[in-house]
Amino acid sequence: MVEPYLRQSPLAHLGLDARAVSDPGSAAVSLCERRFFALVNLRGRPRDAAFLDAIESALTMRLPTTANTTATAADGAVSALWLGPDEWWITAADPAPEAGPRLAARLREALGGRPGAVTDISESRACIRIAGPRARAVLQKGCPLDLHASVFGAGQCAQSHVSKADVVLHLVAENGTNGAAPGAATFDVYVLRSFAEYLWRWLADAGREYGVAIGPSR
Repeated sequence: MVEPYLRQSPLAHLGLDARAVSDPGSAAVSLCERRFFALVNLRGRPRDAAFLDAIESALTMRLPTTANTTATAADGAVSALWLGPDEWWITAADPAPEAGPRLAARLREALGGRPGAVTDISESRACIRIAGPRARAVLQKGCPLDLHASVFGAGQCAQSHVSKADVVLHLVAENGTNGAAPGAATFDVYVLRSFAEYLWRWLADAGREYGVAIGPSR
């Protein structure tokens, strides 16, 4: 776990808070940094009912077993993203430095001696949230996936790349659901910390034709 007094978000050096606005106005794209969240990589056997039951007892939700889908606990505190047949990301919006290790420890305790692996990767990733009516269009400029609303809907996730950066995309909300405006979409884009500034500048440049507003960090 990183020492709390040394902890910085991946984009802290860009001074985004000083440029943030609460109302995007006419901008069709908004960008913000999601700071300080817990992120744990979980590996296990989805066909093992005991494994699924153990994780459900720890998270109070069932792991998604359908490709490229997500699940969220009833209180909204924890989400699980399907990354592969035996791999998930478990993420929690908890800014405490010990949140990642604490979540990992909870999952290891639930697994007991069952086959599986739990790794805290909280400090290795940045998360950029891109939202607005033209969020899909911006991502589509550099992503080979079909992100049309008829194919990639709210609650879905996928591993891919945007320009030269490997990413995990999570469509958090769209078209009036979960806080998204009608006709708009909200994506969380996870990227390695070392690529955070590159991806931020690429997204800002790609969205320039639509108007880009910087939102408050979350």
